[in-house]
Amino acid sequence: MTKAEPCRPVRLARIILAAIFLPLVFCAQAYSLPPQTPAAAKGIEGDWLGTLKTPGAELRLLVHITKNQEGNLAGTMDSIDQGAKGIPITSITFKDSKLAFRVDSIQGSYDGKVNSDLTLISGTWSQAGQSFPLDLKHATAPVKTEHKPAKASDIDGAWQGTLNAGGSTLRVVFHITNTEDGLTATLDSLDQGAKGIPVTTVTRQGASLKIEVKGIGGMFEGTIAKDLSAIDGTWTQGGGSLPLLLKRVKDAAELEPRRPQNPVRPYPYREEEVEYANAKASLKLAATLTVPPGGGLFPAVLLITGSGPQDRDESLMGHKPFLVLSDYLTRRGIAVLRADDRGVGKSGGNFQSATTADFATDAEAGVSYLKTRTEVDPRRIGLVGHSEGGVIAPMVAARNPDVAFIVMMAGPGVRGDELLPEQARLISEAMGTKHAKAVEDAVEEREILKLVEQEKDAAILERELREKLAGKVPETQLGMQVKQVTAPWFRYFLTYDPASALRRVTRPVLAINGEKDLQVPPHQNLPAIRQALQEAGNSNFEALELPGLNHLFQTAQTGSPTEYAQIEETISPVALKEIGDWILKR
Repeated sequence: MTKAEPCRPVRLARIILAAIFLPLVFCAQAYSLPPQTPAAAKGIEGDWLGTLKTPGAELRLLVHITKNQEGNLAGTMDSIDQGAKGIPITSITFKDSKLAFRVDSIQGSYDGKVNSDLTLISGTWSQAGQSFPLDLKHATAPVKTEHKPAKASDIDGAWQGTLNAGGSTLRVVFHITNTEDGLTATLDSLDQGAKGIPVTTVTRQGASLKIEVKGIGGMFEGTIAKDLSAIDGTWTQGGGSLPLLLKRVKDAAELEPRRPQNPVRPYPYREEEVEYANAKASLKLAATLTVPPGGGLFPAVLLITGSGPQDRDESLMGHKPFLVLSDYLTRRGIAVLRADDRGVGKSGGNFQSATTADFATDAEAGVSYLKTRTEVDPRRIGLVGHSEGGVIAPMVAARNPDVAFIVMMAGPGVRGDELLPEQARLISEAMGTKHAKAVEDAVEEREILKLVEQEKDAAILERELREKLAGKVPETQLGMQVKQVTAPWFRYFLTYDPASALRRVTRPVLAINGEKDLQVPPHQNLPAIRQALQEAGNSNFEALELPGLNHLFQTAQTGSPTEYAQIEETISPVALKEIGDWILKR
């Protein structure tokens, strides 16, 4: 369940269009390194720049090392080609010409040897079970983070084009700007909600234009039209190439997606920024509480996001589903609490090392916080979970008597190793694959997932996956996929059975799925949810399939994730009313 796709579909057998770009969602920064002057380098403190070469991508890393008031080394790290700035370094040691540091937030570490004149560190970067050589050069002056603007070139501005692959489309925009240091650019992937992806280099020779995006292993080469209205060329990434015609954008407003359901302040209710602790995990969660106008005790709900690092609005593809849902419920007299996931936004903790079970403790902390609010009726606190949140809600309700009811929005009812192959088949067919081929691929994916379950050693698993997928998956993608399937979250998700918690839930339950949901298909999951609740002896539940809606509960044509960003609607009014009416009837 990625940020762009809340149920993390894993395509081991082939790469779908949504994997053309890596999920980069940081603010872009521009960098250049001053010339080296070895004699000026006097200590380990300062800026160190190097290039990490991984399969399919090159990432420039900038390490800032300082000393704190106690005289101990401290620092931060920037991933220039991902636009990530100020990543905190957890600890640094420097002794006997050996430098080592850890970056716990991204589960990375570095070990290197410093040369005698303190100008070069030769070492290795390790992350998620993989290691790559990384040499860092000492800068003699602060690294430049901005380029001064210069007179606009004749191609300055926004250029939009559409990549077509497998029956699906992906809109991209290059923003080109001339500076004193030459042409620079950033890249937006509109249909993936990724903006400001840093471009590594822009090279122009007459009518020929070359744009490298090494952070995602991509490159565009094209020819500028004589009338400067278009740039006709080719996008290359991951060993494949696609034609790409860029046309000049005349009105920047047309690039902004219309999201008519987003509420506009001032709201007719109270909104409060809050923080509460998860004592079990020793972290604090940042959240927004909205409270209806008037006095009295209000029913309340905690919204639980889908998988992947989500903010409190569950922002994805330009949509803010939980902002829209929170606004709707609060206007109907229900207090709503929605939080940034651990390690996301203003919340503490480490997202990458957490499993669904860990996220369930975060949800329980939210319930405990709601009980402390004088505006909330402690007997009417419920959980509303979307996608993975629909797995977490029953986990909490099964063991916590403070939960009065739950709403499962596209919540899985079967194990991950059952869900993923069916999800992959449906998405593949929606993207134009023949049914027989999609079924064949789903069978192969089941075999691969079984291998992932059985083999715990990452090195052995990678070797076996390489043998099994030779010629079927680009070499550059294998390392990334092995990293994903060996992560703690994925291993837990693969074998966890949601029915185990549902069989212990006796409180009211509303389970809704969109008819065109391809990520948590209703024909596979709603029957399993019904059966588990019946086995619990729970007669107070509804399991509904809502016609024409997709995984995000938008009114959709096919249900394919590639439609999410293109649909203006964030959540169907039908789904909003179903949820609101059901909660108020309780």
